[in-house]
Order: sequence, then structure tokens, then C-alpha cells
Amino acid sequence: MVWNTMILSQYVIVCRLVGHHLPEPARTAMTRHYRVTVTPEGGWGLHQESGPSPYCTALAHIALRLLGNRRDDPLGARSAAWLRSRPGGARAVPTWGKLWLAFAGLHDYRAVNPLPPELFLLPPRLPFHPDRLYCHTRTIYQAMAYLYGIRFSGDLGRSLTGELRDDLFGGEHQPPFRAQRRLLGTDAAAPPRRVLRAAFDALALYEHRPPCRTRERALARCLDRVTHEQEATRDLGLSPVSSLLNVLVLYASGAGPAAVDRALKALDHWRWADPERGIRYAGARTQTWDTAFAVEALLAHRPDGHTDAALRRACAYLRHAQVTEDVPRPEVTARAPAAGGWCVSDPGHRWPVSDCTAEAVTALLHTGSLLPGAPLPDGQRLRRATAFLLHRQNRDGGFGSYEPRRGSRLLEAANPAEMFSHCMVEDSYTECTGSALVALAELGRLEGRAHREAVTAAVRSGARFLLRTQRRDGSWRAAWGVNRIYGTLFAVRGLRAAGAPPGHPRLARAAHWLESVQRADGGWGEHHRGCTEDRYVEHPESQPVTTAWALLALLQITGPGTACVRQGVQWLCDRQTTDGSWRQEAVTGVFFGTAMLDYRRYADYFPLWALGAHLAALGRTG
Repeated sequence: MVWNTMILSQYVIVCRLVGHHLPEPARTAMTRHYRVTVTPEGGWGLHQESGPSPYCTALAHIALRLLGNRRDDPLGARSAAWLRSRPGGARAVPTWGKLWLAFAGLHDYRAVNPLPPELFLLPPRLPFHPDRLYCHTRTIYQAMAYLYGIRFSGDLGRSLTGELRDDLFGGEHQPPFRAQRRLLGTDAAAPPRRVLRAAFDALALYEHRPPCRTRERALARCLDRVTHEQEATRDLGLSPVSSLLNVLVLYASGAGPAAVDRALKALDHWRWADPERGIRYAGARTQTWDTAFAVEALLAHRPDGHTDAALRRACAYLRHAQVTEDVPRPEVTARAPAAGGWCVSDPGHRWPVSDCTAEAVTALLHTGSLLPGAPLPDGQRLRRATAFLLHRQNRDGGFGSYEPRRGSRLLEAANPAEMFSHCMVEDSYTECTGSALVALAELGRLEGRAHREAVTAAVRSGARFLLRTQRRDGSWRAAWGVNRIYGTLFAVRGLRAAGAPPGHPRLARAAHWLESVQRADGGWGEHHRGCTEDRYVEHPESQPVTTAWALLALLQITGPGTACVRQGVQWLCDRQTTDGSWRQEAVTGVFFGTAMLDYRRYADYFPLWALGAHLAALGRTG
């Protein structure tokens, strides 16, 4: 899954701060990635379709110098010039960026919005305790709070530090610290509200003289949480974003070279390299997610059974990818039960997710019903998968992702990240709910009477959630994909699995909406801007993945015979390349509300799935 250069930049910075030497071939390959991703303006964007981001550009500029690039290299000279041309320069990066600049010894902590570790000493029953936050958010902030609490500041060397400060900030007059904290540039998608700004001002006063013993207890609490996360995930961390921070925490706490080296080595799990684009770090590995959908694509149409061997191998992978044990001492970091679920990637870091679990189970059970002898989990493992999914259902009937929702949506108003939205609490998601209903409908047929009743109740509640959250125009909002077409596909899948007939009025409304946004060339295309604007925004060009999503939804409602479906199928056929693939040119995923993602395998299996489903609906087997 492709995001941006942020993680690569942070990796390079961490290596320098902990004294890890990068070999010359790696430095060359990393520099190559910056050269092929630089924007025409001379910066680096938050995703492949965006213009330069002050946050990504500032970190990339630092990383390039640490990789050995000269100050007068055109790549660095242009990025420095672009940053200085922005109002506020690098001082206007969001708080996450200010923190990273402070870690590197380039920024004063007094100009960073406070993140006191004492927040983790609050009574857990409080509605704003950090354990009520979304798991990605709390794992990031427990590490940031430790580093902020000790005012960790690395040493890049006097000469380089001086040059970087001049590059990033120029000779401008330094504003007061309070003004710098509030200085926000173009990355600020969710600026702090007045109440949060007042809270930051109050915490800044507290930070002048925090009680020593309380600070020590708070730092110990954060360090215990970080080390527990490292142990529970075998040093992988929940994501490379949090694991890089964990490496700095281990180093700063005096954990020792062996522990730091082990944690740094584990980051190779997220490394991605090829000759064309060099070395970078993926936002996530997506083996389970991709494999489950690839299985569905191959099952949709199996000419002459020549895909059976691949299906058996894929099912063997999925069967062994299930998490079978819970982490020890889950109360340290308020971990939800993990046993029975599937992770986005593999079971290594033991952070399973509801929709990945649901899609893996569905793929396995669908294969088992169509392919005799396919390797499937035993009954006990399937029952644990059922329990895992049921645990992720919220009171409103919808399903969370990693956990059920723990905190009020009002906590979103206390979002300190500034560059992300919808990142503070778990929620009920259209996609997770749709996937869970498909899986639970299959699992319910295998359960005993007592469990079947619980599954049936969960499916009914989930279907009511989907019906209640349909937009007036017939679409559904998505949280993890771009955007209304993606959400509508998963809602349609879920409602059909829950027993809604194709002629259900709500499904008919969804079909009408999908047909209304079909482009004149027969395809569909949706722009990522709709994620931040909470509406449907048409992309200037039709896209194969978006077209496949629309077709997969319509085939479950209107069938294969409508003009819209025929035109969409023809569009996909006309755009298939000679090697059998499709070329996707727009981002397809989203995270934290504003972080646009490129799932590289979507263009391989979603169009194939749509065409196979169309042939199956026509009754063709060859």
C-alpha cells in the first residue's frame, strides 16, 4: 500500500539519531525514490495526486542531506527554495512535523503544542482517557508523549544543523513560541478548535514546571506501553509510523544497542524496493486483504478449472494467517482480544481487523463450497472467527475495524494532529459492516443453535445500520476507500447477504444512484476530494477499479442485462492491457480521513472479479 515519502524520511532521520549507518547502496536507492517522486514545484506530496506538502517536503529535505546529498544539489536546493516561499516556511508544518523537527534538534519544544505524558496517568474511566482513542492514534501518542516529556533532541552535528535551520527557516524573525504553535500551513486539514487551542495554552503553562515525581511516573507508564507494544508485535509495531517512534523511545530510554538494533531491523518488514523507484517504506503490507479478494476474483469465473491450484495455495495461506493467540498482558495497552482474527498483512504483529477477518473467512468458505479438498480452518477456528467479529460490533449495529468504539465522537474535536480528520476514535464503518455481514451470513449456517441466534441478531442489527446510514441520494459514505461508490459496493454486499432481495427499495435507490454517476464513456471515476468534502466528486477520467466497484454492486441488484452494466463491462474489456492487467491512475484508498492511499493490487483483482461476476450472472462457464 503506497502512501508518501514520510515514512522513508522518518526512517532516515531515526537511523542518524540512533547512530545506525546506512550502507551506500541503500542511500543511493533511497535518494532515487526522492528523485522519482518529487513534484514539479520541487517538493513532495501527501499522495501521488497531490501538490507539495510542507510536512513531507521538510522531512524529505532533511533526509536527503542525511543521505549525503550536497546542499547545492538541485533536488535539495529546490525543496529549500519551495519551503522558504511558503508563508511561515517549515514553521508552518503540523504538530507531527514540529515534533519531528524537535527530535532532530532543529526546533524548540516550546514552539510545539504540548503532549504531556501525564495524560496516560488519568483514571481509565474518564471519557477522554487515551485508551478510548483509536488504536493507531494511541500507539502513536504514547511514544510521542514520552519523547516530548523528556524533550528528546538528537544531534545532527553543528555544521549540518546550522545549514538545515537556514534551509528550513531562512533568516526570518522567529515569532513568539505561542504564535509558532498556532502557525499552520496548507497541510492543516483539521485545524484545532478554540477549546483545544485554549487547552494547549493551559498545558504550555503546566509544562513550565511539571511535578518531577508525576512526570517520572508518567514517563514510566508510557515506556511500559511502548515496550509492551514492541513485545506484543515482535518489534513490528502496529504500523511503521508508530514503530519508528518506538525505536526512538527505546534509544532515548537507554534500552541498549541490542534492543534498538532489533527494533530497527524489524522495520525491514515494511521496506519496499525495486530498481525503478528505489527504496521506500510501505504504509502497510496487505497480503491477507489482497489474497482474500484475489480468491473471490478467481472464484467468480473458473474456466476449465485451471485456477484451482492457485486457489488451494491461497486458501492454505489464509488458513495459516489467522491469529490463534492473544497477546500477553493486554491490559497494559488496553488491547482488544486478537485470537480468531486476521490482520491486514500476516499474523506477525497480531493486530487483526474486522473486515480483513470477514473477507478471509468469506474467501475460505466460498472456496470450500466450490472446490472440494480446499484447505479450510477447522470448526474451532471458525467459531473463534465468529466471536472475533461479534466483538467488533457497536451498539448502533455497525462494525468497527480493530476494536469496537470506546469513546464518544466528540473526542474528534480534541484532535491534535491537524493534518488528519476522523482519527481519534473507532467508529462504525460501512465497509467493515458490509464485509462482516457477508462473513457472518456464511458462518451462521455452520454454528450451533445458540451461536446461530447471536449471529442472526448481529446480522439484523448490522443491516439496520446500513439502511439507516444510506444517504438521501442512494449512496453510502466510505471511510477506507474513494469514496461513495466504494461504500455503496460494501453496503450492497452486506444487505444482500443479510437477505435483502434485489428489488428492495433501498437497493433500487442505490442502483439508480450508481447509474446516474456513470460517465459518458461507460466507465466510472471518483475523485479523492470527495473524501474530505463528504460528497461525491467525479474524477476527470473513468478508472478501472472504480468501474469494477460499480459493476459488482449493480450485478447484485439489476443483474447483467442493463445497458449500464453492458457499457461498464465493455469499458473494462477495452482498457485491459495485453498482459491481462489494468492500469489504475488514481488513488483508491483513504486513512485518517485525509491520507490518500494507493492499493497497488486493486487494479489486478477488482476488474477481474467484476468481469467474472458478469459472466457468472450470464450463466457462462467457459
